Amino acid sequence: MLVRHRRALAGALAAVTAATTLALVPGTGVAEVRQAGRPAAVPGDQPLPGYTIVNPPLAPLVVDGRPTRVVQGVHQHAAYDIEVPARWNGELVMWAHGYRGTGRVLTVDPPQFGLRERLLRQGYAWAASSYAENDYDVRTGVTTTKGLADLAARTLGREPRRTYLAGVSMGGHVIGRSLEQYPTAYDGALPMCGVLGDQELFDYFLGYNLVAQDLADRQVYPPPADYLTADVPVIQQRLGLAGLRPGGPDTTNALGKQLRAVTTNLSGGPRPGADQAFAVWKDFLFTLYTPDNGGPLSQNAGRLAQNLRTTYAPNAPVDVNASVQRVAPTDPVSRRTHRLTQVPRIEGRPRVPVMTLHGLGDLFVPFSMEQVYRREVARQGRSDLLVQRAVRAAGHCEFTPTEVGRAWDDLTRWVESRGPGRGLAKGRPVARPAGDDVLTASTVASPTYGCRFTDPAAYASPGLFPTRALYPRCPAG
Repeated sequence: MLVRHRRALAGALAAVTAATTLALVPGTGVAEVRQAGRPAAVPGDQPLPGYTIVNPPLAPLVVDGRPTRVVQGVHQHAAYDIEVPARWNGELVMWAHGYRGTGRVLTVDPPQFGLRERLLRQGYAWAASSYAENDYDVRTGVTTTKGLADLAARTLGREPRRTYLAGVSMGGHVIGRSLEQYPTAYDGALPMCGVLGDQELFDYFLGYNLVAQDLADRQVYPPPADYLTADVPVIQQRLGLAGLRPGGPDTTNALGKQLRAVTTNLSGGPRPGADQAFAVWKDFLFTLYTPDNGGPLSQNAGRLAQNLRTTYAPNAPVDVNASVQRVAPTDPVSRRTHRLTQVPRIEGRPRVPVMTLHGLGDLFVPFSMEQVYRREVARQGRSDLLVQRAVRAAGHCEFTPTEVGRAWDDLTRWVESRGPGRGLAKGRPVARPAGDDVLTASTVASPTYGCRFTDPAAYASPGLFPTRALYPRCPAG
């Protein structure tokens, strides 16, 4: 089964299948490309075969009357941008972008949500990599981000005093694994709307489709090529989903209501705006269940997905736990391994402070990712290093500059309060910031959950923050 994210940016890019086998030559930054039996070296300042780079000149910003310095190039087959303010504070922020789709064009994002400007005003340098490959390839995100951090240190002229990670979506998966892959390289992290529950994201995509099929009495696993056109319309009609719209009347029948409730529980449990979030995402979730194309794991992350031990709730009017099809991972080795694969595990072992942001109604990368990570971090005895914040939004990564800026400022104060190194200075008071309890069901289900860190000004900009209006305004104060 192929589980593939789809975004508008990636929709226009055609997938290219390269008839090559790539192997990175350790320590060289040069890829050995075996084609027609003859190896050929690809320099690290060039993209891998089949890829092109689009990284137009980035105009410097003016900070305190002086322009920043922008450096762009290609390193380890990935495009990059580095930007340094004239009054650099000696610290560096690495930006980890989200899923790019299946195209073969590499692009670079500067930090989003007004964070680029905020960082530069505060004196931070930042750097961002395109990663060497697209698809859902966390491994290349981890390695090229670390490689760029090393390159940035040389470009800046000295080792940064502190290095942070920040990013979104799949970039959150990159961050979570980077903290464990290179435990002494980073000083703090801000993953937002992140895939911190790693492989369980793909269990969720699988489960949504299998339960919908079961309720509609339309079992189609493995998915056929025409699943979206031949099967999904029938499923939607039988469950009353076809006419369901955010803010509109509830068209679901009893079976559709059961699917909605099951999806709410799979994605984090009862919480404000859950029914409206389902109306936003119920069509899109069917698109994340498509045939295995026989290619690499990064294009077929659904090979890891399973529901063998999943208990679905509610279990009425249909006893789905008795009737739903049970599926084992078709690549159990990649599911179990601790190695850095294209879709690796995160063990919950950060050594430095981690601050997260997540939308309550995001069903693409659901709120349950935060709950998975919280439990894993707790099992490792590191709960004091994790602060999580919920935002009342149903869009994916729908944050305001205020929400992100506040989280960033609180994270850096927290890191700085711990001392100059990556360890905790003895006897020093720690400015651990406030966060939300993501595990207590009654707390998460409270009508005001998420109000503490949600920017009320977002209601005034429905074009920028379109799902905020699906949530009642929080009490003043």
